[in-house]
Amino acid sequence: MIDLRRLKVLRAVAHYGTITSAAKVLHFTTSAASQQIRQLGRELGVTLLEPHGRRVRLTPAARSLLAHADAIEARWEQAEIDLRASGDDPAGTVRLCGIPTAVAMLLAPIVAPLREQHPRLSIRIQEVEQQAGFDLLFGGEADLAIIEANPANPPAGDPRFDQRPLVDDPLDLVVHGDHRFADRQAISLVEARHEDWVLQSVTCTCRQHTLAACGAAGFTPNVVHNALEWNAIAHLIANGLGVALVPRLAHLPPHLPLVRLPLVEPTGPTRKLLTCTRAGGHENPAVAAVLTELHTRAEHGVTVTAA
Repeated sequence: MIDLRRLKVLRAVAHYGTITSAAKVLHFTTSAASQQIRQLGRELGVTLLEPHGRRVRLTPAARSLLAHADAIEARWEQAEIDLRASGDDPAGTVRLCGIPTAVAMLLAPIVAPLREQHPRLSIRIQEVEQQAGFDLLFGGEADLAIIEANPANPPAGDPRFDQRPLVDDPLDLVVHGDHRFADRQAISLVEARHEDWVLQSVTCTCRQHTLAACGAAGFTPNVVHNALEWNAIAHLIANGLGVALVPRLAHLPPHLPLVRLPLVEPTGPTRKLLTCTRAGGHENPAVAAVLTELHTRAEHGVTVTAA
């Protein structure tokens, strides 16, 4: 009989990439986590880890075992949902997390209507960076995450997660209220080719969206300033220091002299936001109630003022 606790350690090593990282999350010592995997391999008569430079990597046998481990985890998730289902309104605590703009414009606004519809439902929200959302789901510390579609994400067919489209978030050109473009209703991106630009940090996917969109328009932006947060970017623009492409869901301080200009390009840069749960998590009544409210908000549009 396979010890499911040892399978959990193996899954954690595969997810976090190293034994040390997995051990830290599981509150093991590195040596104890290594011992758990070695013991699992002895029980099955296979080698699960092999040297790879200064690190280790999973063997083909380990990868095969992981497929079964992920299926077992999904069945446990479904079993818990089935046992807790009572036919009543959703109840208990549902833990939500998301990237900053999703927390501000999607998750926070749905709490009040959810409380009104489901008084026995308790909601907890946590702002996280992209990868942390997957980590919290994997570790059982979150029930639903709002993330951005990204090549670095686990693939759509990853059996551990269920990723589904939520809303498209186009990027607008944001300029100072006195800018020569400010009285326009829309603009072609190529018209901003001679502007000074404010770009997001290298960890923000919007930086890649901006560079790709400018490249497709036939120019390389003259990047003068870089910033980590939309608030800082807004203040740089408000002080006449450049222009930027900003997601429509990103909240900009309303007191600043800023104007949002939609791009006329039909294939302009757009972030695609997804909901993500553990496999089978969408069937959890509490999660299903959250998803219904999220899609209602997305379908009716999210109002973001230009100034």
